[in-house]
Amino acid sequence: MDMREDLSDGRLWELAAGGEAWAFGQLFERHHNAVYNFCFRRTASWDMAEEITSIVFLEFWRRRREVALVGESIRPWLFGVATNVTRSQRRALGRYQAVVRRLPAHDVVADPADDVAGRLDDERRMARVLDAVHALPRREQDVLALCVFAELDYESAATALAIPVGTVRSRLSRARSRMRKHLAATSGHPPIVRSS
Repeated sequence: MDMREDLSDGRLWELAAGGEAWAFGQLFERHHNAVYNFCFRRTASWDMAEEITSIVFLEFWRRRREVALVGESIRPWLFGVATNVTRSQRRALGRYQAVVRRLPAHDVVADPADDVAGRLDDERRMARVLDAVHALPRREQDVLALCVFAELDYESAATALAIPVGTVRSRLSRARSRMRKHLAATSGHPPIVRSS
């Protein structure tokens, strides 16, 4: 076993900031799947999740000398960036879809990959969950995504969003209550987790 795998996120962050590419690679390997699944749960699209995950890690590499890590885990920072990128992507997608709706319809060619059916089922189920999530105020959406989808504790979510811990708790409580009511009215399945 490589001794470098035992290094904390904080130490790897310092080494990456100093230009050690292997340290960045170690952090990428350690957190890639968590960020990828978090992004899927925010978008209901495996392709978009992959794109956003790439942007998150590119931003990490680009800003590695500027950002000071809070605590020993890099995940709150990564999820904070993913939250911001997801918002931007959602706005861009909305503009794109508005343009596409004005175009004449065209035939869609099915993807022949073995896992297309599973991926589509995942995306449909996650889209139903996101319908309920998107009915929440944006602040509650972000807290729900970090605490439930990304499984961050309250303190880490507060760090990622730069808000007090008490605010995280109250927003999450309201979000859960509203989600229960919405999901009681529609039967949904829990989101699934995949590796890219």
